[in-house]
Amino acid sequence: MGEGRDARNWKEDEYRSSILQDREVRCGNVFRTAFAPSQEPNPDILLVASSDGSVASYSISSCVSSLPKCSTKGQQQWSMLDFAVAEPLSVLRGHDGPAYDVKFYGEGEDSLLVSCGDDGRIRGWKWKEFAGLGKPTSAQGNRLNPVLDLVNPQHKGPWGALSPVPENNAIAIDTQGGSIFAAAGDSCAYCWDVEKSMCKMVFRGHSNYLHCIVARQSGNQIITGSEDGTARIWDCRSGKCIQVIAPKGDSKSMEALAWISSIALDKTESWLACGGGKSLSVWNLPTSECVLRVETRCPTQDILFDDNQILAVGAEPFLTRLNINGMVLSKIQCAPQSAFSISLHPSGVMAVGGYGGLVDVISNFGSHLCTFRC
Repeated sequence: MGEGRDARNWKEDEYRSSILQDREVRCGNVFRTAFAPSQEPNPDILLVASSDGSVASYSISSCVSSLPKCSTKGQQQWSMLDFAVAEPLSVLRGHDGPAYDVKFYGEGEDSLLVSCGDDGRIRGWKWKEFAGLGKPTSAQGNRLNPVLDLVNPQHKGPWGALSPVPENNAIAIDTQGGSIFAAAGDSCAYCWDVEKSMCKMVFRGHSNYLHCIVARQSGNQIITGSEDGTARIWDCRSGKCIQVIAPKGDSKSMEALAWISSIALDKTESWLACGGGKSLSVWNLPTSECVLRVETRCPTQDILFDDNQILAVGAEPFLTRLNINGMVLSKIQCAPQSAFSISLHPSGVMAVGGYGGLVDVISNFGSHLCTFRC
């Protein structure tokens, strides 16, 4: 028999509190990050969209100077509780349900902070007012009303019954056209007129819900990625699909049904990267030719172009950098065990957000500037 344990010093309340804290941490996720517009060459303010429906801003410099640094030794044993909770500069309870995306409409202090979420809404606040909220309280955050509040339409079913409001999984910004595009859970993409707060066009053709969307402004087009395993290019004038991209379309295996979870355009808008399932592909849009297809160890959940290189994160604690030929140039270990998003600042600083409400801010040299929990 094992040795008996002395239960006289057992602290039930502390034990219960630790269990609840651990559960709360594990249930929280960061779905998207975005660097705030600034005249400074180096980023300081980072916006975070989280699973609790909040949109919050954090000071990178404050996190670097005030938060304890975790040792890089033994990173495989990192726990979410190893990282300190950062104090946000401002917080808004933006959505009923998770907030999935956050972006800026416009430039500078006059821009709108725009987010979308599981409640099917797109909401926008004046960035200058949001940034001036100061140290937040829940009442203070809720007091800032959105200047933009859009909600997806419901569909009529038998006997006039209405469907639930479809969620918005991602948004794309077109300031030239005065539009915000949304990738929705009803397999449709929506084009919203920002000035009139009206839906201008609905793009129909996917057979399953949409994960991602980007605007191709040079061609007045949008590109969507779906659970149905295809990416589609749409003409914004007619609303018609002009090209279907099936990264796994030539495969006979079940992997052909892999979803498209993320898409990205390069600066020239001539190259398209698609991530989904355990694969990543790159397409030359003028020739409609796939120039690269590589298998990945785990599902890819977000991708970006960094000049002629590709940044990818997914269901593993790594940020992977590849060249256009698919060669892995570097793999940087990240705090989130599963990363949902990556953001890139013009200075080269990157932010990775993911499971456990963790955000990793990484320098252009690959070193960790700071890691915090939201």
